[in-house]
Amino acid sequence: MDPSLGNMFSVSSSTYISTSHEVPIELHGNFRLHRDGRFERLSGLNTIPAGTDQLTGVESKDVIISQETNLLVRLYIPKSATRNHKLPILIYFHGGGFLTESTTSKTYHPTLNLITAESNVITVSVDYRLAPEHPIPIAHEDSWEAIKWVANHGAGNGPEPWLNDHADLKHVFLGADSSGANIAHNMAIRIGLSNTINLKGVIMLHPYFQGTDPIGPEFGKDRDYKAATDMVWKLASRGTMELDDPLLNPAMNPLISYFGCSKILLCVAEKDKATVRGLNYKNVMEKSGWKGCFELMESKGERHGFFLSNTMCENACALRTRISTFINLIQSKV
Repeated sequence: MDPSLGNMFSVSSSTYISTSHEVPIELHGNFRLHRDGRFERLSGLNTIPAGTDQLTGVESKDVIISQETNLLVRLYIPKSATRNHKLPILIYFHGGGFLTESTTSKTYHPTLNLITAESNVITVSVDYRLAPEHPIPIAHEDSWEAIKWVANHGAGNGPEPWLNDHADLKHVFLGADSSGANIAHNMAIRIGLSNTINLKGVIMLHPYFQGTDPIGPEFGKDRDYKAATDMVWKLASRGTMELDDPLLNPAMNPLISYFGCSKILLCVAEKDKATVRGLNYKNVMEKSGWKGCFELMESKGERHGFFLSNTMCENACALRTRISTFINLIQSKV
């Protein structure tokens, strides 16, 4: 099973979508849309309960932060945490094309334990509601609610003791992969416009962006891939948002220069068909008037989301080391 929705776009076959009389749309191993309108998820169904991770010693727990929407976050705290030393906060948005996966899934829980331990951070992983039942922009609105919830702990008297006792609200980072990185980008713009939280950096892993016009290999060998990713957006937004909507195409957002921090770590994979859009994102940001800089890391020989399914391979370990270095170098510059 591929670790996130984006991964199925990395298979060698030129066909990404299956159709039949009974099942008009199926993205292999990820979901089916039945003719009667029923949406069936095939990935992200196996979950892991919160608790103490035996490998890392990281402790996690689930917290409902909105009774109205039942919005949940999973909090992670490293075993090194003490009340005398505040730790940076990493707010994480999972991938899955806005349609599958969760912060509690077997796909994400092990990786977030490792990132929490190795980067020595408090992680807040956001379990935003999924499309198509909750179409875009609900995932973005839920993510914004989670950011505001974290910000409420700035004076040390918020609703969550772990954040009150251990979190350094002066050093907040956003982290995300695939469609989650799309969310992180849009949240950083909101933060820049509102000054809601003290954002120090954004970590974007294999980000998912698109646009109406093809770029690079999307004109030729990756044409089928673009059609599949376009379909994902149309399904996630229930057809109400175009491919050049600012939420999907950063170049179309007139507020992009308000991005709320000056540091971005952009990680791409050599064999990921989404890499062309990730590198285009870097180009768009650098031409936008944004006063910041990128760090770029490419994982050679790897595909989309590889670090989720093979957490202990050499390239996954190197990726997490780069994340840790990015966070801790920024935090050390008080």
